[in-house]
Amino acid sequence: MPRLAKELSALEVKRLRHPGGSGNVVYFVGGVAGLMLQVTPSHARSWLLRVMIGGKRRELGLGSFPEIPLAQARDRAREAKDKIRNGIDPIVERQQVRAQLAAEQRRGMTFSEATELYLAAKLDAFKNSKHRDQWRSTLERYAIPELGPMLVDDLTVQDILRVLDPIWKTKTETASRLRGRIEAVLSWATVSGHRSGDNPARWAGNLKELLPAATKVAKISHQPALQIDDAPRWFASVGARQGIGARALQFAALTASRSQEVRGALWDEIDFGSAMWIVPAGRMKMDREHRVPLTDTALQLLEALPRFQGNPLVFPAPRGGQMTDMTMSAAMKRVHAADVAAGGSGFVDRVSGRPAVPHGLRSTFRDWIAERTEFPGDMAEIALAHKISNAVEASYRRGDMVEKRRAMMAAWADFLHKEHYE
Repeated sequence: MPRLAKELSALEVKRLRHPGGSGNVVYFVGGVAGLMLQVTPSHARSWLLRVMIGGKRRELGLGSFPEIPLAQARDRAREAKDKIRNGIDPIVERQQVRAQLAAEQRRGMTFSEATELYLAAKLDAFKNSKHRDQWRSTLERYAIPELGPMLVDDLTVQDILRVLDPIWKTKTETASRLRGRIEAVLSWATVSGHRSGDNPARWAGNLKELLPAATKVAKISHQPALQIDDAPRWFASVGARQGIGARALQFAALTASRSQEVRGALWDEIDFGSAMWIVPAGRMKMDREHRVPLTDTALQLLEALPRFQGNPLVFPAPRGGQMTDMTMSAAMKRVHAADVAAGGSGFVDRVSGRPAVPHGLRSTFRDWIAERTEFPGDMAEIALAHKISNAVEASYRRGDMVEKRRAMMAAWADFLHKEHYE
């Protein structure tokens, strides 16, 4: 049995001090058998209740002093003893309450909080900065305004539909990617213990039953491309114009490269000795290094360009930074408008009739390979830095056929120059 102690007053308890030396000391304060005030050498004080639970002597913490005054400590001690008499272990009960609270706090995460933590953990895995920006921007633009303040554990299929429905038919590709990104955030939240149950953003066996397939909804909109027979005349027209935008267009056509790759080209990526442009993986859409064999025409174009001290860009903007995509697009529009003004038909896409755009130059190159040459289609796909769709072929094709592609690109350059030879 706990020892009986003199019942101390609140003032007497307040005066209790550590006598000196090492180790904690305890003072029985009376009023409730087993109630003690524990005092540390640094004079920190807290309440303990010494009791028997299941045949074992235990000490139960009741809080610190003076935050918990004497009267309240005695009330807590009596409450704990009542529970023990009723077969409840206050220590186990407290552990269960803490565990439940921790679980509720984990489940209490909002979608905005989960998104930030997921992005912080995962965005570094994307080597391409454009992909990182797209991940964040789509979630912030479409998902956060609707789902942001909601708890991840409360989200349902209907909540996800509220986000996707308004853009599923008008911006199908964006909506499809957004769905996958929401699913990824919620999967992370589930594994991290912040939610439970099925993922409401899952496609198979879930949203698939409620939304039409993206491939059935989306109207494939190809970038307007030069017609093959117009390409030489277009190339001559661009060559006759001044400006860095026109030179970048010519280089993009000669290399069948994307606008962003050309605009970000650096002089140290150009190897004049081996006539090669080596684009690092970090600047490529497929996150793989891409080697581009340079034709004599491309080399002459590069050699004629001015170089600016302290600026590593091959095609810098007038103020020194990277050229914007609009610069190349504007140059393309001016070439089209000039041809129309001169009585020509301009440079328009054969199917849509819309004026050709810089990205469409890659389609013109691909069409020329398919319709006018005997070069293998897979070699053209490599030149375009496309992913090889055939998994078996991709697993065996380790090289990039760069020397074979050199002849292909030379033939393409000759075709573009056809206007000069006729």
